[in-house]
Amino acid sequence: MPKMKTNRAAAKRVKSNGSGKMKRWHPFKSHILTKKTRKRKRDLRKGAYIETCDIPQMKKLLPYL
Repeated sequence: MPKMKTNRAAAKRVKSNGSGKMKRWHPFKSHILTKKTRKRKRDLRKGAYIETCDIPQMKKLLPYL
């Protein structure tokens, strides 16, 4: 049986914590920031957890995480 490959794009965007939840970062924070409000940019700095319904799909992309 060959090794399972990790999806590298997903691996760069997701980290796992001790309880098994997967944390992600918000997109839309790199450029065209002048039209975004201060509050929106401040909220984009914070991380977020991946929804529980998406966890099985992420486990397929990241088998060794």
